Amino acid sequence: MGSKKHPSALWAIWLFGSVGLAIWLSLQLVDEDAAKTAFIPGPMTHGHHQIEMQCSVCHGPGFDSETVLQNACIDCHGEQLEDAQDSHPKSKFTDPRNADRLANVDARLCVSCHVEHRPELDVGLGVTLPMDMCGHCHEGIAEDRPSHEGMGFDTCANAGCHNFHDNRALYEDFLLAHSDEPWLKPPARQPPRNLLARQMKDDALLALMRGQGKAPEGTPTPEHWEGTAHAQAGVTCTACHGAAGEWVDSPEMLQCATCHKPESEGFLQGRHGMRLAQGLAPMTPSQSVLNMHVEASHRELTCISCHGAHDFDTQSAAVDSCIGCHNDEHSNEYLRSPHHDLWKKEKRGELPPGSGVTCASCHMPREEHRDDIFVQHNQSLTMRPVEKMVRPVCLQCHSLAFSLDALADPHLLENNFNGKPEHHVPSIDMAVDRDEARDKKIGPY
Repeated sequence: MGSKKHPSALWAIWLFGSVGLAIWLSLQLVDEDAAKTAFIPGPMTHGHHQIEMQCSVCHGPGFDSETVLQNACIDCHGEQLEDAQDSHPKSKFTDPRNADRLANVDARLCVSCHVEHRPELDVGLGVTLPMDMCGHCHEGIAEDRPSHEGMGFDTCANAGCHNFHDNRALYEDFLLAHSDEPWLKPPARQPPRNLLARQMKDDALLALMRGQGKAPEGTPTPEHWEGTAHAQAGVTCTACHGAAGEWVDSPEMLQCATCHKPESEGFLQGRHGMRLAQGLAPMTPSQSVLNMHVEASHRELTCISCHGAHDFDTQSAAVDSCIGCHNDEHSNEYLRSPHHDLWKKEKRGELPPGSGVTCASCHMPREEHRDDIFVQHNQSLTMRPVEKMVRPVCLQCHSLAFSLDALADPHLLENNFNGKPEHHVPSIDMAVDRDEARDKKIGPY
């Protein structure tokens, strides 16, 4: 006759199991190493995977409400949407005249189109809606734009056509204004370095620097520092190592930000620095979803990762630092590209400053702000969609037509623009044809 377990024994097993599970789950919440992995419902997108362990960034401390989640999106991305003159702002969908549009997609909320933890729904750019979403609102577009007759629902977001948010390089007036340009502008150059950097060309202040540096006795003066803009501008050892009164052997990135605020803000907004912005340890190449060099796996990304601790070599930061980590085809092909040839000639003095094109020229472009020129350190800002690179980067040297064609050519993206586009984007042609047809209809004034 089989034995039966006493009910109290079963209750004891259930109780101990429940308590054990509760303790384990509690440890997941407080143990930084475990990092809440057990509570993540699924992988995150390429844009957010770095901060997936910092749940409160998006959900708030208590996973409170839909409003908290929406506010978290705006806190990080709102400024970019405003700068982009968002083509589909919230105000468009809170307008009573467009209330019927909400039946198709509630575009008032970011998560209606961008659902996290559901990678199987991602159709690109973190979008988790079907590819025909544009057609729900723009189904009759061919009535107003005959040029769109017969186009499939999956062509709206083709490179050089339309984006949901950022169309600064694609709206019709802009296309018309740049419809008749040579593919290579004379002269093809980037904005110059800022005024201070252009003026600092001598070592007249070095003696003063050595006199002001109040480093502890026995601390050597790094020879690399003596020839830098820091030395020439009067930035001594104590400016970085002893700003708070006590000597610090390894200053934190916050010390850089005291003088380089725009650059630091951009760095924290991009993928290189977004972990630091959320109080996490610095990003390392081993955490990336992109192909990286194995030997660079454990390098921590901070200011000195690219610029060095004392030499601040911007030439090295513009190329060597990038390809020292990135091991994808686009990065590796740069060394065989026409852009790199121009860069080598500029370094040799065969071409004037600004003629060469580095990794940083495109991914961290110089931006003119009134009387100042800053380097945009948010390297993600011009990445996706690709048309975001047109205005701040491509148009410095190339025509709009060439830029759109090149960015729409997957082969050129892979080989780092070694050659001319084989694919033509008809956006400018359509805009010109429509403008000419409108002029004929209206007639002369």
